[in-house]
Amino acid sequence: MNKTNSRLLGRWGEGQAAQFLQQKGYTITAARWSCRFGEIDLVAENQEYLVFVEVKLRKNAVYGSGAEFVHGAKQQKLKTTAMLYLQQHPTEKQPRFDVVELLAPNGMETKAPEIRHIVDAFS
Repeated sequence: MNKTNSRLLGRWGEGQAAQFLQQKGYTITAARWSCRFGEIDLVAENQEYLVFVEVKLRKNAVYGSGAEFVHGAKQQKLKTTAMLYLQQHPTEKQPRFDVVELLAPNGMETKAPEIRHIVDAFS
């Protein structure tokens, strides 16, 4: 898969995750928010939490689940990026880190990707 197709697939997955979260009552406040430290796929909120969401899309689980790829170094990068987001967008809500995994065997042609929302995936 070339870089353009990979980017399109990633954006499609983020869109699917955003729809899923909206159906669960979340409001999406930012998508692909980036700064010099990194990027946050989605920023969402509900009544009590401001949620930083890492979206992981896989066509199969041969190499493990998407969440398994949100390891220590990635978590630290997300935390640093989230701290800058919070400096620029102060809130009274409790921040939280979630992971949304999508399993889409046929990529963007997948009619109903399997979605798993991991709440408070790491702190």
